[in-house]
Amino acid sequence: MQVSIIVIGDELLIGQVTDTNSGDIARRLAPCGWKVNDVQVVADDAEAILDSIDRAFSKSDVVLTTGGLGPTKDDITKGTLCRYFGGELREDPEVLANVRHVVEARGLKLNDLTAAQAIVPTSCQVIQNQVGTAPLMWFEHDGKVLVSMPGVPFETRHMFDAEVLPRLLERFHSDTAIAHRTLIVTGYSESALAEKIAEWEDSLPAYAHLAYLPKPGIIRLRLDGIHTDGEFINAELDRLHRELMAQLTPANILAAEDLTPAEILIRELRMRKLTAATAESCTGGNIAHSITAIAGASDVFCGSVVSYSNDVKSNVLGVSETDLARYGAVSIPVVEQMVSGAIRTIGTQCAMATSGIAGPTGGSPEKPVGTVCVAVSACGRTRSATYHFPGNRDRVIRRATDTAIINLIYLLREL
Repeated sequence: MQVSIIVIGDELLIGQVTDTNSGDIARRLAPCGWKVNDVQVVADDAEAILDSIDRAFSKSDVVLTTGGLGPTKDDITKGTLCRYFGGELREDPEVLANVRHVVEARGLKLNDLTAAQAIVPTSCQVIQNQVGTAPLMWFEHDGKVLVSMPGVPFETRHMFDAEVLPRLLERFHSDTAIAHRTLIVTGYSESALAEKIAEWEDSLPAYAHLAYLPKPGIIRLRLDGIHTDGEFINAELDRLHRELMAQLTPANILAAEDLTPAEILIRELRMRKLTAATAESCTGGNIAHSITAIAGASDVFCGSVVSYSNDVKSNVLGVSETDLARYGAVSIPVVEQMVSGAIRTIGTQCAMATSGIAGPTGGSPEKPVGTVCVAVSACGRTRSATYHFPGNRDRVIRRATDTAIINLIYLLREL
């Protein structure tokens, strides 16, 4: 099935807001075997929206729009869609009741502007928004479908999963079976990995494809398969997945499924009935955030000390003031004391610690920006190393975060 996405909003074109909806939608459509032909970003301008719909329908059976459904005068999508599909704008009592329910559930009072969200084209089928006030609208035109959704990413994501995608799959049934398998790999550059498995990749059958999805320090290898026989393609991808794993050194395979480093660490800790903590300086709690963003992490993650200042390193974690003065905060002796201090202070068996220079200032010839010391400890065993991460402040913090988590994963696997 061919799909076009139209993202509506002046704020997107001036860079005030970044579009995340199109990526979310594309990721949710891919497992269904649906192809996104294009993504158009258009202004809150009626003629621009109408032209974009014509272009989208010229190449796709399904058009998905996000944005332009707010209660203010600059949100003109409903009126424009009414022009395109016909009908007239009228207040829908059921939509009004839903809007009132959503507003009152938030402890707010319904005003006239928000109540106007209940005015919708008579030519559409309304899909009640379960988590917001802007209704979704389903239009049909010459056997094709346009679905208008809110621009708020949380609302779009929730409603697309709950209502829009199931309706689309029912409306456009496909006999095509799609299967995916994933490996999470470390220790290779993208080019080195591609070179290592080139012969195997060249031998892939026509119904299978390998995608490289790199991020700093990690590469996701995703096997995609498409076939009319679902049982066949799943069995084939299982076989190819095993073959791919055999091409690689086991130590470089972080996971045989699509998991984040934090999810993998939580699994490893649970398997061993161990708990972990963090002592973070340059990462500022980002390691703890990565772990606690995962539901259920509390059974293995106990807490964190964000020891940004030397006083906290010394007074809370017990780092030697003499060593801080002698080696500096960004040093192996200090980060090793931080990790042992986290275990002692929080009462866990495992911990991760970071201390570094994330930039853009603070570096020196001996310790340039991007220098990060990382220590991990598990059940009395400690491992530490100094890294030099390229990039801006955010990139250095993310690299240090993933490195600390991955290092603890590997240490746990050695127990």
